[in-house]
Parts: sequence; C-alpha cells; structure tokens
Amino acid sequence: METLKTVVFSEIEKTISSLSTSITEDRKKVLQPLIAYIQNGVNNKELINLNFICTHNSRRSHLSQIWAQTMAYYLNIPNVYCYSGGTEATAMNKNVVETLIDKGFKIQNLSETENAIYAIKYAENKQPIIGFSKKYDDPFNPVNEFCAIMTCSQADEGCPFIAGAAKRVPVTYEDPKAYDNTPLEKDKYLERSLEIASEMLYIFKSIK
Repeated sequence: METLKTVVFSEIEKTISSLSTSITEDRKKVLQPLIAYIQNGVNNKELINLNFICTHNSRRSHLSQIWAQTMAYYLNIPNVYCYSGGTEATAMNKNVVETLIDKGFKIQNLSETENAIYAIKYAENKQPIIGFSKKYDDPFNPVNEFCAIMTCSQADEGCPFIAGAAKRVPVTYEDPKAYDNTPLEKDKYLERSLEIASEMLYIFKSIK
C-alpha cells in the first residue's frame, strides 16, 4: 500500500527544508530517551502522548508542542498527540504566536481573554492545535500514559514528580523571555523556535 504524502503549508515546508541538521553528540544523548519512547510506541502501535512542560506554559513548551506535532505529521509518524503545560498557567506569549505566523502557521485567536486561546494550523486538512496556557495536569491534557518532557530547568528541578507520567525526559532550552522589550527580541524568539524545530525534526526522522 502506497503511503500518502503528508503536506504541511508551503511556508512551513520551506522552513523545515532550511533547518540545520547539525545536532551535537552531547545533545543527541539528551534527545535519545525521547526518541526511544516514541520508537517504542510506534513499535507497539500505541498512542504516543507527549506533554511538553515548562514553568509558565508560555514560550518553550508551546514551541516544542507545536513543532513536535508538525514534524510527526510531516514525517508520517502515526498516533502522536502533543500537549503542553506549566507548573502554573499564564498566557501563550504573543511573540511565540508572531514567530510561528512568520514561519507559515495559520493562527486564529478564539478568545479575547488575558489567557487567549489560539487555533494553530500547520496543514490544510488537519485539525488545529489548540494553544493556551494551562497547568500540566489540566483536564485538557492526558491523565496518564504520557511522556513528560521538561523544556526548562526550573520546571525540571521544581517538579520532581509528575503524576501519571509513564516517562519523564528533560529536554531543556534557554528562555527567549530574557530578550523581551530589547532590539534582539524578534531574532531571539526566531532562533529558539528554529532550534526547537531542528531538534524535533531530528527526533522524528530517527523513528524507524
């Protein structure tokens, strides 16, 4: 049976094609436990629930969730469902929204509230990712049988136990928040987004 080609929006495909493929050996070791978790789920034809967690669920966890879901679809890895959460709820950062729009995601604001709810589309015929800030154990997220991916060291250190997680993997990134309201703001959000996208591409390309 011929595998159907999965098609993301053309601007996103251009971004994926231009991503750096050089991942350091040290970083490959960091990413390997997550690759192993996904591979095991694929081998056993199980649902693969990934919950990306950082302190405020505003920047890194959303970028990780959105790029992971996009790469899983782009590379035709089945049964992957990506979520995100924080140790507290704040709001999905507007710089993250703008950075993703610049790279071809189609994003609709569904609510004019302080903690806005966004519909984030990466392909014409796929349901959007629903993006908003929430605690990692929010009812919107899986209750058990998920991999908790800690995207910031503060959440990793501050949350020694994640209830319901089948596995816990630290894959931490520097916070672009440090550059808010500076001339480097836009560049640094883009840099972090592309770093995360490159690693998610590497992770899902490693799945056999």
